[in-house]
Amino acid sequence: MIRIENMYKIYRMGTNDVYALNGISLHIKPKEFVAIVGPSGSGKSTLMNMIGCLDTPTSGKYFLDGKEVSKLKDDALADIRNKKVGFVFQTFNLLPKLTALENVELPLVYMGLGRKEIHKLAVEALEKVGLGDRFHHKPSELSGGQQQRVAIARALSSRPSLILADEPTGALDSKSGEEIMQMIHELHKEGKTIVLITHENDIANQAERIIRIHDGIVVEESGVA
Repeated sequence: MIRIENMYKIYRMGTNDVYALNGISLHIKPKEFVAIVGPSGSGKSTLMNMIGCLDTPTSGKYFLDGKEVSKLKDDALADIRNKKVGFVFQTFNLLPKLTALENVELPLVYMGLGRKEIHKLAVEALEKVGLGDRFHHKPSELSGGQQQRVAIARALSSRPSLILADEPTGALDSKSGEEIMQMIHELHKEGKTIVLITHENDIANQAERIIRIHDGIVVEESGVA
């Protein structure tokens, strides 16, 4: 599903070049659950941005479902993000003035769907994460764990095949974190490809395979390839 070949991402900082990704190559199969692990500044978030088509590499190739997307323009990348990728972030990224239902509906608006279909998909997603009774609650009226469930519902609403989770338990207490990880395991069992970004080994160890990166390069891979 995901194939990256000799990818570089170089940022110009004054007169210096900073290599966020320094020749990374990796392969992730469909329906696999992979953790990408590294310390702060290792390049793992930059790599997630590449996998999620939020950014493009300085050089190298990225194939998603057999199609090279590393050279696509912004509109084409946005279309892929909308249809193929669901994002879950540490900070939830919910809009505070919108209800849970409205937060889940929002990205569906950009897919050009009809109002009834948008509402149907959002309701299904919230019910799937156990928030069928919280449709009209705003983020401030929800616990951290419930807010992350809304974020997962938003990621699921477009029925993507790939879920990218960037430190999804980082802002939660241990009990809520365990609940979110259980939900991620359930999504994997349903056939989603899961790419989990983390710096915590106990979270990473729940994946089928671990890819460790440091200073923008893959330094170790463990688990089933």
